[in-house]
Amino acid sequence: MTVSVLVPSSLTREAEDKREATRKLGYVARAAAVFRVDRLTVFPDPDGERKLDGGFVETVLRYAATPPELRKEVWGTRDELEYAGVLPPLRIPTRTGSGSEGSGSLRQGIVTEVGPDGRVRVNCGLQHPISLPVPSSMEAPGQGERVTVRVSSREPVRAKLVEAPTPGFEVERADLAPALAREDAGLAVAASRHGEHLRVSRLDELVEGIREGGEPSLTVAFGAPERGLPAILGVDPAGVGAGRGEAASDEHGFDLWLNTVPNQGSEVVRTEEAVWATLATLTLRR
Repeated sequence: MTVSVLVPSSLTREAEDKREATRKLGYVARAAAVFRVDRLTVFPDPDGERKLDGGFVETVLRYAATPPELRKEVWGTRDELEYAGVLPPLRIPTRTGSGSEGSGSLRQGIVTEVGPDGRVRVNCGLQHPISLPVPSSMEAPGQGERVTVRVSSREPVRAKLVEAPTPGFEVERADLAPALAREDAGLAVAASRHGEHLRVSRLDELVEGIREGGEPSLTVAFGAPERGLPAILGVDPAGVGAGRGEAASDEHGFDLWLNTVPNQGSEVVRTEEAVWATLATLTLRR
């Protein structure tokens, strides 16, 4: 199943300092790893941003998604990553197989340079970045993109790019509307305390909706602290609880608005907590 999560650029608006903001983003990244999220998109909410903007949110999430052995080479030293040490380990396997001759091992790499001759330089955890030709069957990756490399020998280095899914999740910045309009968006859910209360009897219907039309896919959008999706989108909270297909939901590209913590015992459910609660229920298997 393809799973996409959308979070606003104002996600860290209530954080007291950069350290607390980094820790909060780490919880979101950890949820993305645990529930096998494929894409984590940061959408703009400039009116809700405070000291730390969408650039900070995107950078920290991208860093968290980068394999540990590649982080130093790819990111170096940046102000946004001052407190990267508080990020929880994601423990996503980035290599499979052995490093011996033969089929070799698959490992994740980051494109560090794109050449004019159909080649790219890739950092994949070897001693140095390596230059590899892009197979004619592959779309040329851009700088900073993740790729899969098959390493059949380390001495001498023998490696090639292969078309295989990279482990973990990708991070991007995009407007909300095009993110919801992707071909693989699938069932589009707006997570909000003003939405329809999630019930056990409703969960079966939602799982079926996720699996409609071939490859199962799900997209879930979340709001920011003290600024939920209705406030970000400028809609009346009283009108967003309609079911799937209702006009109130279709206006912004969502199939439904859903409250996945309907019996909350705290006045506020933090965004990172809502991410965990929502993905834990909507990714259940039948």
